[in-house]
Amino acid sequence: MITRRIATTMHEVLLGAALALVVFGPALALAQGGSGITAQAHQHAQASDKGGQLNALMQTVRDATARFQDPAAAEAEGYGLMFGCVSGDSAGAMGLHFVNGALVGDDVLDPARPEIVIYEPMADGRLRLVGADFLVFKDVWDAAHPAAPQLMGQLLHLFEAPNRFGLPAFYTLHVWAWKPNPNGAFVNWHPDVSCDAFRDASSVPDSGPGA
Repeated sequence: MITRRIATTMHEVLLGAALALVVFGPALALAQGGSGITAQAHQHAQASDKGGQLNALMQTVRDATARFQDPAAAEAEGYGLMFGCVSGDSAGAMGLHFVNGALVGDDVLDPARPEIVIYEPMADGRLRLVGADFLVFKDVWDAAHPAAPQLMGQLLHLFEAPNRFGLPAFYTLHVWAWKPNPNGAFVNWHPDVSCDAFRDASSVPDSGPGA
C-alpha cells in the first residue's frame, strides 16, 4: 500500500510539472530571452541612428553645395582650382579640388561651409559637381582640441607630411554627396571618378545641374 501511494504521488508530481512546463514554459523562455531580444533591438536602433547621422551629413552637404553645380558660382564665392586633377593608381581619383582659401587655416569645421568643392571633368569639357572636402591643418587643430576632428560624428582622415600636395600634415574628409561611391560615402578615393577628360587648368567651363 505504501509503495502504491508513493507511486501515485510521484505520478501526480510529474504530471503537475509537465502541465506547468506546457503552461508557463513559453513565458519563462520569453523572460529568459528578453535580454537578448532587448540587446538586438538596441543594436538595431544604434545602427539606424548611425545611418541617420550619416544621411544627415550627406544631406547637409548637398544643401550647402547645390548652388555650386555651376563652377562659376563656386568661383564667385572664392573657390579656385588647386592641385590639378588628383588621380590615384588603381583606387580611382579625387577629381578637381576648388579650394576656398578664406576657409582654410582655422580650426573651424562647418558641414554647411566646406573648404573645398570637388568636380569631375567630363568628356564634353564641362565639370560635374561630385562632392565636397573638409580640411583642417593638423597643428592648428591639435593646438586647440584634445582629440582628432569629427564632422557630425564622422572621423576625419589624417594625411601626414610630406605628402603629394606639398601641404603640412592635415585632416580631411571627402563627402561624395553628388556621386555615390561604392566604397563608401566618406573615403578619400572614388573608383568611378576619372581625370581622363581633364584638359586645361586655366579653363573652367559653365556646367549646369546633372552635368
